[in-house]
Amino acid sequence: MTTDTETVADVIISTPIARPASHPAVDADAPPLAHAPLVCRLVDSQGATWVDEDSIEAWSQQGGNRVVLLAGDPVRFPQGLDVAAVLPELRKCADKVFEFAVVPRAAEDRIAKRYGANHWPTLLFLRDGKYVTAIGGMHDWTPYLSAVNAALQMPTSRAPTVGIPVVGTGGASASSCH
Repeated sequence: MTTDTETVADVIISTPIARPASHPAVDADAPPLAHAPLVCRLVDSQGATWVDEDSIEAWSQQGGNRVVLLAGDPVRFPQGLDVAAVLPELRKCADKVFEFAVVPRAAEDRIAKRYGANHWPTLLFLRDGKYVTAIGGMHDWTPYLSAVNAALQMPTSRAPTVGIPVVGTGGASASSCH
């Protein structure tokens, strides 16, 4: 509301904007995470761990069932936020216990390529350091819980990546291509 001596142009509305709290997964000087607060909450209050291409193997070898969330860009793939919201509930309701982790946005493409994930969001299932399977997308509750329970029962397997055999250079025919 303006007074007789103020004009509309003289009135300035100020709203305080607090700088987001720095996140332990990022240096103080680094840019903020590209993840939405809902995804960060998994680490901050739900017991998840940040893993990247350098730490995922050691984390997954700690034993037991492990689930890794590749949430994706929340603008392009808003279902990643839905998966982040239901992941703690899936863990509570699953037939088997599992630990879970979140991949920082900057490392998601490399982790996805490493494990053959080609859908956003993805839950990547690992056991005792080995690949089990992946569930892409968001699903209705009952089918989602069933898929998680099925994944927790599956044996380990080879990740569905493109495998190119490495051939030694010492043989007469190092390649089948002539």
